[in-house]
Amino acid sequence: MSTRNPFEARDVTSRRGGPVKKPLSRDAIVTVALDLLTREGLEGMSLRKVAAALETGPASLYAYVDDLRELQTLVFDRALADVTIPREPLRDWRSRLASLLESYITILARSSGLAQLAMNTIAAGPNALRIIEALLCLLDEAGVDQSTAAWAADLLSLYATAIAAEQSHRKENGDPLGPLVRMLGSVSQPEFPRIHASREQLVSGQGLERFDWAIEVLLKGVLQTPRQSHDGSVSPVEKGSHRRARHA
Repeated sequence: MSTRNPFEARDVTSRRGGPVKKPLSRDAIVTVALDLLTREGLEGMSLRKVAAALETGPASLYAYVDDLRELQTLVFDRALADVTIPREPLRDWRSRLASLLESYITILARSSGLAQLAMNTIAAGPNALRIIEALLCLLDEAGVDQSTAAWAADLLSLYATAIAAEQSHRKENGDPLGPLVRMLGSVSQPEFPRIHASREQLVSGQGLERFDWAIEVLLKGVLQTPRQSHDGSVSPVEKGSHRRARHA
């Protein structure tokens, strides 16, 4: 990918000197690519298939995007436009952060293709930045220092992306836990005593219940574990901010 900012549209003219026909544009390419991704998965969003859907040749797309990787970046950010950023001032920061991540997961879990794309694409567009900014604001409201919040936002995003990938996979497979449940039901107590004793708990709980618990675990860890500097020390500012966070 070139050093050009892929989120700044190009001015494109026809090789004959006139304007490019209106139906073909970067916005149209991204719209069609996202639709193909949602319906056919990651394999369905090839440049060839996108061009065919737009009734043009693959070479025509290169006037608007450098390559498939750039198109994937644009498509991913387009999908993130539907993520809802909670604005209710009366709700506490924990509830708003959980709502933000739930919305993010819901959008990505619409199809396995979108969830797969999220696992393979670095979010760098304006909609992704909007989400990161919201996470940082909520962590700042919680009293988390800036350097710790930067890593925490990445950690929370990675966890939510993995959950979305799992949920999208389950949607497309009728009984994804079936093999695990059957294995746990027949596990040897003498050989695996702890698994045998926990066999029901290992597959218990609905998705949202497990998600809420996991987010609470991650947030408590963030609040109580300030990021250390290279020499292993924690700055006075970081120490003070995390003392405030623990009482929030």
